[in-house]
Amino acid sequence: MDITMLPSIILAIAEQRSLDAVLDSIIQAIVQQPEVGLARIWLKENGFSCPACDGTPEVALHLRASGGTPLEAGVDWHYTTGRFHTVPLDSKLKIAQIAGTGRGVRIDDLAADSQWVGEPDWIRREQLVSFAAHPMVFHGEVLGVLAVFRRVIADDACWEWLRVLADAAAVAVANARAFEAAEKLQKELQLERDYLREEVREVGSFGEILGNSAALQRVLRQVEMVAATEATVLILGESGTGKELVARAIHQRSARARKPLVKVNCGSIPHELFESEFFGHVRGAFTSAVSDRLGRFQLADGGTLFLDEAGEIPMDLQAKLLRVLQEGEFERVGENVTRKVDVRVVAATNRDLKEEVAKGRFRLDLYYRLAVFPLEMPPLRDRREDIPELAAQFVRHAAARFHVAEPRLSHRELQRAMRYDWPGNIRELQNAVDRAVILARDGRLELDLPDGPAAEPARIPLELADVVPEPRWREMEKANLTAALRRTNFRVSGPGGAAELLELHPATLSSRMKALGIRRQPDRSPNPGL
Repeated sequence: MDITMLPSIILAIAEQRSLDAVLDSIIQAIVQQPEVGLARIWLKENGFSCPACDGTPEVALHLRASGGTPLEAGVDWHYTTGRFHTVPLDSKLKIAQIAGTGRGVRIDDLAADSQWVGEPDWIRREQLVSFAAHPMVFHGEVLGVLAVFRRVIADDACWEWLRVLADAAAVAVANARAFEAAEKLQKELQLERDYLREEVREVGSFGEILGNSAALQRVLRQVEMVAATEATVLILGESGTGKELVARAIHQRSARARKPLVKVNCGSIPHELFESEFFGHVRGAFTSAVSDRLGRFQLADGGTLFLDEAGEIPMDLQAKLLRVLQEGEFERVGENVTRKVDVRVVAATNRDLKEEVAKGRFRLDLYYRLAVFPLEMPPLRDRREDIPELAAQFVRHAAARFHVAEPRLSHRELQRAMRYDWPGNIRELQNAVDRAVILARDGRLELDLPDGPAAEPARIPLELADVVPEPRWREMEKANLTAALRRTNFRVSGPGGAAELLELHPATLSSRMKALGIRRQPDRSPNPGL
């Protein structure tokens, strides 16, 4: 092994960005040396990081690269699967011993040293004479093992050549992992940014803000006035009245319109993840923090942050939120670096925050900070004259979505719709129209509504309801979501999807699935090809 060739070999390895390319370059460089029979690289990692494994949390040595010149016909040493693919760290194999001690192993004559030879017949068939292996160590941590079988007796030059290469390989592996992690994080952030921008730029599920009623026009005049300012806006109103559409309108008419509008549904975030969701975290900040993550405030820097269901923000986080609103400063979870952001906040809630303040569930100072400009959305029953225009728009959209002919909405059905009280507001109207379009026959559309005004749903007084502890509540929520997903074959969005069944926005359902660790179970049916 010519040591004068090492600089060019190391340079070629260092030029590779992906981990697979780095490992392949190392193996190819070794195999091209004289009298090399087999070269292999094991990396110390868990099963989730190994592409050939099913994914287990246990750390072991995984064979990630292999190559050589077998003497037996029909044998290919490039395969990394097989008996020695996974080597437990407590194994008695020499590879595990090297990884555990951080010291290399050199066997000048395999025939004379049977202690380390697991398959002596294979050694004889392939005429392998010596073995040398070095740990790949980076900043004191063993990343893996580089091992070589040769068909001549090992010497000092070979041993030193392999040591230098193993040290360079460790640096290249660490750099490739760091680059891949950074690239993955960048892609995730870009996807998240693009998704969030698209979510708030697209025409909402209610279409554009429609209607000419006095109640709605009063709101739109207020939107025009406040949009041009930097004031914090608190949008109040019942569920389904279109608060998110108004938040979008404020952002799109503001000087921040070219920057992102980032939405946070405060009602869908588990308590323990609130701080991470708002401010982000660094890798290792908590058990599931496997990589750095930007928070919503940082994603919205220069733009607008929409806090939907703001009344659900926990008391212990409200002080930190107040600090960001007042000073524009925060720290990511697990980090001491103070970061500054320029964010306008628009909040929305269907709760009476003054009552929440009186009951000690919401901070008074945060309420005043959010309610600089309160804006109340009227319920649909207070703008009945807008129902014909809204219903007609929903019929057109539903027909296009479901790929059916557009049915006719009769005057009789419109009159029924205008008599109904719509406790679920515009969202209920859209759902009723969607169902009617699906069930429409002969071009006639019939709304499934009671003949009289809708009664308010019965409510159980809080003091009479059973109190469910938070862990049990999480279990119940997870079981409910899982049941809906199984019933819809894990279809999240679209007609007949779990989000529709649960009456949730698909993005909200996806967020809760991620927070609760709900994943589609892989198909365990036997594979006849195996």
